[in-house]
Amino acid sequence: MTASLGYPFGASSSSNESYLVAYLILGLVLFLGVHCLSIVSPDGRNRLVQRLGEGPFKGLYALVSLAGFLLIIWGYGLSREAPVMLYAMPGGFRHLAALLMLPVFALLFAAYLPGRIQRAAKHPMLLAVKLWALAHLLAQSVTGGSLADVLLFGGFLAWAVADRISLKRRAAAGGLRAVPALPASRANDFIAIIGGIAVYLAFVFWLHAAWFGIRPFG
Repeated sequence: MTASLGYPFGASSSSNESYLVAYLILGLVLFLGVHCLSIVSPDGRNRLVQRLGEGPFKGLYALVSLAGFLLIIWGYGLSREAPVMLYAMPGGFRHLAALLMLPVFALLFAAYLPGRIQRAAKHPMLLAVKLWALAHLLAQSVTGGSLADVLLFGGFLAWAVADRISLKRRAAAGGLRAVPALPASRANDFIAIIGGIAVYLAFVFWLHAAWFGIRPFG
């Protein structure tokens, strides 16, 4: 059998759609799996930290996360060569997706810059992940929604929702450890908004097309 160009180990595009998606699935299992330790069993995570030591645990955590993240990138790229199409959204949903993406980068900045935005969002990074994932599920009017899209964006959306619920429950039970943070200030909100808009515009007009080959507005 002749090897198909772009497919590893001589895999043919007609018979290896699931094979290519498997890399993405493995990456999601590794990356989201380690990030679910506190959701599934906070006590079990704490016992593991005590058994391994905080330093080794963080090192292992980072290593597994990095391996999962790289597999997600590679697996998603491979899956785009032989997509399993599941759905298509009306063209107007691209504009809704763009609107949902507008606060995402500002929320990511606010996660590290205490201020009114951080207080209002409570967990701005999780909110950013939810908006990012939902926006990309709705934006599939350009190429159509594939199995890989549902796995990637749906997986992150489900994780962010589950983690937010878990944090609320652990906070109510007094199980969250206070983490020292920078003093809150209005300047932090200003930096988060301006920086977030700047990164958003960079992605819309350049980075998204350069990195992922898709222009958000065609």
